Amino acid sequence: MASHTRVDADPARTARRALLSAGAYAMPSADVSARLGTDADGWARFAAHWDDLVTDPYAATDGTRRLRRYGTFALTDAGHITPRPHGGFLQPEATNPLYAGVERHFAPLTAAFVADPLLAALITLLGEVAGCLDERPEWTVMVHPFRVVAVAGQDGRPTPEGRHRDGVTLVSSLLIGRENATGGESVVYDADGAPLLRTTLGEPGALLLGDDRRTLHEVSPIHPLDPAAPARRDVLVTTLLPR
Repeated sequence: MASHTRVDADPARTARRALLSAGAYAMPSADVSARLGTDADGWARFAAHWDDLVTDPYAATDGTRRLRRYGTFALTDAGHITPRPHGGFLQPEATNPLYAGVERHFAPLTAAFVADPLLAALITLLGEVAGCLDERPEWTVMVHPFRVVAVAGQDGRPTPEGRHRDGVTLVSSLLIGRENATGGESVVYDADGAPLLRTTLGEPGALLLGDDRRTLHEVSPIHPLDPAAPARRDVLVTTLLPR
């Protein structure tokens, strides 16, 4: 980490204040890295899990080249994290206009991914942040590693459903990596559709947080910088809701 980079002494507290006041917050990579106890080498090691993702068959029917896996955990207020049995993913009605009411089934998280200490550190941080929105003895944590791919003449759409909610309490998007990609701007809106925050997650570890109960979000398509090669955008979407 560069010595000139200013790191927030308590990034979770800063995030909580922003979520309570504005409903969204972009936590810089330096703050996330410091809180999770990692660096550029750690992010590169963690990023290797994205090479084990598999095709999302639901997005493929809509022309989107997306790879993913899915898994859930229980997080207690004492900080205990426990994997839950693998199952389908169902979003509430009136949240995601493309998939609401459809139970989707994705490949489970790999054992190596579940055991990675960086994942546990991230879930712990998110639980601390979510505590400002709701105090519950246990959270359900839903974990979605994504890779979106674009080629010349075919955009990569991180959110093919458009502007939407996830039907949770806290929604987060952690950038893992980008290659040969332009676009991918994340926008968070208030309930009336006014933009609250715009950011393009560009550095591994950059983290976007939103109070999903009172905001909506979407991400613009990505395109190849060099049309002769594919573009990719790797993120980890993690959401929390009371059990």
